[in-house]
This record gives sequence, structure tokens and C-alpha cells, in this order.
Amino acid sequence: MRSIRQLLSAVLGTLVLAAMLLAAGPASAHDAAESSSPAEGVTVATPPDKVSVTFSKNPLGLGAQVRVSDSAGTDWADGNVEIVDNVASQKLRDGAPAGEYTVTWRVVSSDSHPIEGNFKFTATAGAAGSTPAASVPGAGTAQPGTTAAPDKAPDASQPFPWSLVIFAAVALGLLVVLAVTAKRRLAPGRDAGDEESLGGNPETDDDAGTAARRPQD
Repeated sequence: MRSIRQLLSAVLGTLVLAAMLLAAGPASAHDAAESSSPAEGVTVATPPDKVSVTFSKNPLGLGAQVRVSDSAGTDWADGNVEIVDNVASQKLRDGAPAGEYTVTWRVVSSDSHPIEGNFKFTATAGAAGSTPAASVPGAGTAQPGTTAAPDKAPDASQPFPWSLVIFAAVALGLLVVLAVTAKRRLAPGRDAGDEESLGGNPETDDDAGTAARRPQD
């Protein structure tokens, strides 16, 4: 029985280690942003035609969002996010004013997990066709071409927990093997006990028979 308990302890330790590795594997595989254009914290002459983020791997096109907000909170993003290889780009509407901009991005990485981040840059002058700050619509006002950023990631960004399924299958298989092994080890001892209870001790019976046949002096 001691060997069975030792085997069970070893199996449980292996399962715990496998669970930790499976949980850490997906987290370490997430893509990361490598650079942006404009770069973080730089000052440019005028707002660019588009902003972009370069990732370590190719992100998925589903659910990508980029918001380019000025100091008043107005989003100047124009149209949908364009993803080419590992670069996600967002065009800006004409007439963006001078000032500080905050670019907030969210994409679905190549391993189907959502990742997000932000960076800032400053424009010293407004783009061609920009209007005075008083005519810039306030935050929250719907604008033509504005890409709204939904609060939640798309369902496709939440992958099926295959690691849990694999862990459960391995655990079930090991428990079956352990049960079969324990049954085989207990079977010989149980059979021997049954034979002794039914037939008695052969050595004791032989001694008793010899004593019965020995003539008395």
C-alpha cells in the first residue's frame, strides 16, 4: 500500500506541474508592440495622415480598434484599421488641429488573445484645412468617419480553454492506470486469503494426519 501511495503522490505532483506549464504557456505567447509611428512622445510639425503600430507577430484582423484623440477628447480616426503583416495602421481625418494626441489601440494577437496599449505625440501646427479650436466638436459627438471603440472585445478573441481539456484527459488516464495497477497488486493477496479460509493450512493438516496414523506405544 505504501508503494501505491507513493505512486499517487508522484502522479499528483506531475499533474500540478503540467497544469502550471499549460497555464503559463499561452500567457508567454502573447504578441507585443515593438514600435509606433509617430514614436512615443515625439513632436511633429503637423498631424500625420495616419498612425501605425508594429507588432512582434501578425495580429488578427478581427476586432482591431485604434482611436486618435486630441486634447479635447475628439477622435480623429477615419475608417477602419488596416492590418498588413505585423503593422496595424489607422488613417486620420482632414483638418486635425495642433496639440497633443493620444493614440489608443486594441488588437487581437496571433494567439487569439486581445492586447492593447497607447502612445502620445504632439503636433505644433494643425493639418491643412484645420479649423479654430472653437469649431472643433466636443468629446462624445458623433463624427463622420469616426471609428467607435466598443467596450468589449469580440467573442472570437476569447479562445477555447484547450489546456484545461488536455489536463483533464491526462488526469483521467493516469487515474485509470493507477486503479488497474492497484487492483492487480491486491488480487494475489486476496486469492491466497480465500484459499487459506477454505482449505486451511496444508502443513498443519499434514502434521495432524501423521499424528493420527502413528501407533501408540
